[in-house]
Amino acid sequence: MILDKIPELDGCTTSVSAPEGLSTIRRPACGATVWQRDPLPHFQRWIDTLPPEHLPKARMILRPEAVCDALINIVRQCGTPDCSERNLLIEDASALASIFANIMDSAYLRLRFDVINTNACRKFHVDAVTARLVCTYRGTGTQYGISENGDDPERIVTVPTGSPIILRGTRWPETPLSGLLHRSPPIAGTGETRLLLVLDPIEDPELEAETAYIH
Repeated sequence: MILDKIPELDGCTTSVSAPEGLSTIRRPACGATVWQRDPLPHFQRWIDTLPPEHLPKARMILRPEAVCDALINIVRQCGTPDCSERNLLIEDASALASIFANIMDSAYLRLRFDVINTNACRKFHVDAVTARLVCTYRGTGTQYGISENGDDPERIVTVPTGSPIILRGTRWPETPLSGLLHRSPPIAGTGETRLLLVLDPIEDPELEAETAYIH
């Protein structure tokens, strides 16, 4: 399946076709960049039909090079079936952690695997971070749009499942902010279960020690 190209909004978002392109988040006035990639059918069928209780769940702070080993332990603890698709998930999340850490020049990352079946973060907002990478491996992707005068966006773009997006947060040094807001799609009552990888750069891991394990 070949995806339609994601529209770019008023010059403040970019859509790229290779991981190297994610560095465009550093361009002036770029509020978000999406690496649009085609899903692997066999992987997607596997992750979409996996019982929610066996999806990986985690929250930790670690060096990028420690992500792979940490995820191996996490999927074992969560009962995620041992198969080639599980290995693909670990390898992809580890690669995204390395890419994002390089872009942000960050020695530590906060990593979360979230399993969501409610309207979590359904209001449009900007995260209180420098930048955040989100990749929805299962379910509807992150939604974003341009806000006029603080109102919800009129035009909403949904990130394709499996495509990573990097979003600037309120701590990004460039001002003024682009006006780009995002949210989790409202899914309450639909029976949908989403699996998200979320990565944040961490400057001082000791200050975050109470909120996550440090590896």
